[in-house]
Amino acid sequence: MDKLNKNYLKKYNLSLDLFDQYDFIVKDIYPIRNVYIIDTNKGKKILKKVDYTLEELKFIEEIINYIKIEFGRIMEFEKNIQGDIYTIYKGEMYCLMDLIDGRECQFSNPLDLKISSVALAKMHNASKGFTTKFNKRVLNGKSIEKFKIQKEEMNFFKKIANIHKNKNEFDNLFLSEIDYYIDEISKSINILENSHYYDICKENDKISICHHDLAYHNILIKEDEAYFIDFDYAILDLKVNDLCNFITKVIKNFGFDISKANIILNNYSSVYSIADKELEVLYGLLSFPYDFYDISKNYYTKRKDWDDEVFLNRLIKKCNYKEDRKEFLKDFRDNLL
Repeated sequence: MDKLNKNYLKKYNLSLDLFDQYDFIVKDIYPIRNVYIIDTNKGKKILKKVDYTLEELKFIEEIINYIKIEFGRIMEFEKNIQGDIYTIYKGEMYCLMDLIDGRECQFSNPLDLKISSVALAKMHNASKGFTTKFNKRVLNGKSIEKFKIQKEEMNFFKKIANIHKNKNEFDNLFLSEIDYYIDEISKSINILENSHYYDICKENDKISICHHDLAYHNILIKEDEAYFIDFDYAILDLKVNDLCNFITKVIKNFGFDISKANIILNNYSSVYSIADKELEVLYGLLSFPYDFYDISKNYYTKRKDWDDEVFLNRLIKKCNYKEDRKEFLKDFRDNLL
């Protein structure tokens, strides 16, 4: 069953006045995750409340229009009667997209992984030559500096936890693990600095539009083909950055199974041949402890409105697969580099 973000869904204003801005008749409305499905006389649509700037939304429209020229299996915006992809209603920005009638990708299914990996490579190839003036989303060549900043953030979170007079379970577990993960970030930086990272950042065929949020629910399978939706976090970066994002999301719930990474890389390579120097950079990117960093930042900067128990349980889960992660990175280094 799909999880509903009830607190977020309450922020939507589902007035008929909003839908009067579109050339269809609403028959039914129901929620799924953070959005609403709108059943209309012209098919099913997705209503999404936009929480970023209009400039960012236009960037997303720009990349979708570019990719669609050669790769059509992605989301598509529905324009309102004014011809815009967004509608401002009572101070909030909304957009609508056509619903892709597929099922969510199952990372446990090798065939789904194969289909998705081939499609990802084709989508990356379709974005060849894309340029943008929206520099906020151009991250090519910035990973090393970003990791250095994130390392400093982790040291700052460590200071915050240490000054807490009444340390809770989260603080204590975090402090028992933080030095290890700061060292992991240092290793990641070192691998990238000693790789051909900056060289491949100058090679156009190594750069693409990256989806950057390749969770199972953003990949839909329809008639044995993969479709990509929700480009909210899309960036312009190295192809291997998106591969890192995909591999990380797949393996973390399957004991960091190296065979799943092999399926992804082998099938991706059937469309685009990954050079050895790209694999080296991919190894450096995979070495960064994203999950531990994310839960730490979410907790100590209060980015997520979760109960302490939720934070603690998620931290425990991430710490519990430390050895699996370590074994995965060793296998990757020994067998793929």
